[in-house]
Amino acid sequence: MCTVYRIADEVLDLMKRPLSIRIDLDSPIPTYRQIVDAFRAHLVEGHLAAGDALPSVRRLALELGIHFNTVAQAYRELAEEGWLDLKHGRRATVLQRGAPPSASRGTQRHFERRLRELVAEMRAGGLAPATIASELLSLAERLKS
Repeated sequence: MCTVYRIADEVLDLMKRPLSIRIDLDSPIPTYRQIVDAFRAHLVEGHLAAGDALPSVRRLALELGIHFNTVAQAYRELAEEGWLDLKHGRRATVLQRGAPPSASRGTQRHFERRLRELVAEMRAGGLAPATIASELLSLAERLKS
């Protein structure tokens, strides 16, 4: 079962447009990890900015139909990565985050391997090589801007 949560303007104080978080409860990827990945993508792509307030843990959990501890775990991980400010009794807020240090050669190899594995998974899932290439090129263009 796939659940989509649309983050409305009234939830995110400074949002320019609503965002979506999609989780698949049947996925082998843990739900908290799917939430972290979705928010990280929005953060990296600039859809969330410093000062934006995220939905409360309980509200997001209710909307996604999951336990609040799952959302809390995702928020804690994002806070540990320096993305969020978590204060008890207050909503999570996006922090200003400086550029991370340059990746080591080992880290670069790790991500290259993960990217190759993802492309292999996409091909095994039936996506055409041209479709995969088109999506990768689109992502590369967005990274340049």
